[in-house]
Amino acid sequence: MSYAWSYGEILAAVAKVTPSEQPALVHGDRTINWGDFARRTSNLARNLIESGVRPGEKIAFYMRNCPEYSEGIAAAFKASLVHVNYRYIDHELIYLLNNADATVVVYGAEFQHLVDQIRGELPDVKHWLAVDSGNPSPFEDMANQGNGSAPDIKHSPDDLLLLYTGGTTGIPKGVMWRHDDLFQVQGAGGNPRLGIPPCPDLDAFIEKGSASSRPVNMPLPPMMHGTGLLSAISAIVNGGTCVTLPCRSFEPELALENIERHRVTTTNIVGDAFARPLLEALVSNPNRWDISSLAVLSSSGVMWTRELKAGLLRHHENLLLVDGFSSSEALGLGFSIMTKDQEIEVASFKIGPNCRVLTEDFKEVQPGSGETGMVADRGFLPIGYYKDQKKTDETFKVIGGVRYSIPGDWVRVEDDGSLTLLGRGSNCINTAGEKVYPEEVEEALKYHDSVNDALVVGVKNEKWGQSITAVVQLVPGSNLDELELREFSRQHLAAYKIPKRILQKENLERAPNGKADYKSIRSFAESALGIS
Repeated sequence: MSYAWSYGEILAAVAKVTPSEQPALVHGDRTINWGDFARRTSNLARNLIESGVRPGEKIAFYMRNCPEYSEGIAAAFKASLVHVNYRYIDHELIYLLNNADATVVVYGAEFQHLVDQIRGELPDVKHWLAVDSGNPSPFEDMANQGNGSAPDIKHSPDDLLLLYTGGTTGIPKGVMWRHDDLFQVQGAGGNPRLGIPPCPDLDAFIEKGSASSRPVNMPLPPMMHGTGLLSAISAIVNGGTCVTLPCRSFEPELALENIERHRVTTTNIVGDAFARPLLEALVSNPNRWDISSLAVLSSSGVMWTRELKAGLLRHHENLLLVDGFSSSEALGLGFSIMTKDQEIEVASFKIGPNCRVLTEDFKEVQPGSGETGMVADRGFLPIGYYKDQKKTDETFKVIGGVRYSIPGDWVRVEDDGSLTLLGRGSNCINTAGEKVYPEEVEEALKYHDSVNDALVVGVKNEKWGQSITAVVQLVPGSNLDELELREFSRQHLAAYKIPKRILQKENLERAPNGKADYKSIRSFAESALGIS
């Protein structure tokens, strides 16, 4: 029987064997060592409990990447509070905090004006803790008040983490992950992608960490996004260092500078939105940064094109480029690893050990059949969606006595058993009876030298039902040649997948985590084409 994990228990054990002078959190010129990190997070946890917050209540975070975010997460684990991530839109934030039953909100002081506008509508929040980048604040008061002893809390593998998802495509939904399930699916001290077995218990986990070099992780997407959040959690529960950037939007030069300065070993991105600026900075500044410490560059959530991967490898040939196929509801659906010796196709993934591909009537898709299907994951899964049994029942199905998570991603299973990702079913375009997945068309357009980014939607059309419409962001200095771009795409797409129209937009307004807002892009396209 495997060990049952809780992050509160893991953090307490890791702190005992991690050198107190080792950096835990780095943010610009600020460094918080492990001794101070352990003391401050224990004080936060104890003071929250002593102020009347009970284990199991929800603590929400509304701030940019910073040390206090990681400290708040650790304090939540130590106090058995449920972590809740944020959204930047005011009406969504009110909905989310109400939906999550949050009683504590930790927020950046820069958002004080917004907090002042909404706090009257959230009477159940007991504490609003402002954070001001290490300056005096209610958060600092709570972190520094006390002797550094954690509250006497009985931790449980059933402690929860809430990861809200779906804010750009619908009402945000809180995915409920038990600590044990989340840690197990991440490898429980091993690495399922690289075939490293999990640790059988906490003693083995601690011993392994003591015997190996500790990670230095730098999450580049916002920590409100699963990719950034899990990167930060991985750093602190492994006794490592979490490096965050003191900037409001992604600055590739600053990222590369920090990789060199702090000897970062792992960096997380979200596809081309981060990879392209990194590569452009490297190309424009040859040999400026020493990034040899970086062992793994990992992405998940959106497409990451092969050409960008190959370009990055030209600047660091020993880099391991890991592309994860996951969602908030199902981690580990598949993955691909690209090195200088092994190229891979875009959107091609090795199937995860617990993943199956099912048709709409839940029959398994056979490799090489040409049939498309939905990915379905089993094993360590979320409990469901918080306070949404209907959506839980739609996503989590029991098939043949086995519980699966079916988040809605459609794939094709190739002859060798690998998966070719087609796209999310909710974004599928139905044109003249044919199904077209936007991601495939987007990747074809991005092969063109003039296209910096592309998004594809279906707009209403009397003849075809939906008309495939692309919106592109061009490389600076380029001009849109719609006909030439359409002809170019024929090299990569079947005729019925070629966009009927290609529009230009200066900024595709992706979210800070790199995700696309297809709803707003569809509205832009319909307005530009005069479709009501």
